[in-house]
Amino acid sequence: MLQVKNITFSYDKNEVIKNINFSVNKGQNFAIIGESGCGKSTLLKLIYGLYDLDQGQIFWNENEVLGPKFHLIPGMPYMKYLAQDFDLMPYITVAENVGKYLSNIYSEIKQNRINELLEIVEMTEYSNVKAKFLSGGQQQRVALAKVLALEPEVLLLDEPFSQIDNFRKNSLRRKLFSYLKSKEITCLVATHDSSDSLSFADETIVLNNGNLVIKEKSIQLYKHPINKYVASLYGDVNELKLSQLVEIDGEDETILLFPHQLKITESGIFKVKVVHSFFKGSHYLIQSEANNNVIFFEHNCELKINSEVLLSHIK
Repeated sequence: MLQVKNITFSYDKNEVIKNINFSVNKGQNFAIIGESGCGKSTLLKLIYGLYDLDQGQIFWNENEVLGPKFHLIPGMPYMKYLAQDFDLMPYITVAENVGKYLSNIYSEIKQNRINELLEIVEMTEYSNVKAKFLSGGQQQRVALAKVLALEPEVLLLDEPFSQIDNFRKNSLRRKLFSYLKSKEITCLVATHDSSDSLSFADETIVLNNGNLVIKEKSIQLYKHPINKYVASLYGDVNELKLSQLVEIDGEDETILLFPHQLKITESGIFKVKVVHSFFKGSHYLIQSEANNNVIFFEHNCELKINSEVLLSHIK
């Protein structure tokens, strides 16, 4: 188990990680999400041991993670950390980068391991190409293979798919996270992409300005966001009064709804005026307006600008 116990860290006088406490079970895929500058990358670096904590402790099983004050070479040997700069050697081949830390004693075993990892990241055909000739996305895939070469107990990934084309990203994610599960490798992913959290993470934590907002199972976090900040990390969100959607007596509750949770119906009581229609492939995202508030909902076809429609809440 990875245990992060009430850690605080600052680069100068300003705290960027503030009394954060959580744990991750062995073999879990764990997502860290939040807006830019909230502390995601710093948290990964602290878990790896690249910085010394101001307060608190970090443990992997019974081993305490210690920073540069205690290690000549920062970083824990049973962990691997993939930063956003990839750390590849430009003048050696893809295969040589991936196998850099593998033993040369059994060359056939080493080559089989390199081939296995290149297949996972879909870079087999570039095995003999020097890293400097690769695109940013290709370098990122090679870097992923490289950090897996010695099969760590804990893998820390900082925006691991940020430069990879969408058509390849989905396939790569499925292969990578399936592999990590099969090997029971604990993985923490700092990401802006909600798919990394929703489709692959067992649990997710949300950071905001260095604070831990919530730790929850990923599906529950999406279905029941505790506030608009959390909901907005998954896309457009509407903040509405319940009385706008249903006829109620008593206290008027504020609710958060994603665009797919609103639908045009003849019996709807919530009237909006259409401002714009955005084609999304399988549907249109409709931007509308009501009482000077912007409301987003989904529809199966484009709607005429300035037309008025009635909306209902889909539960």
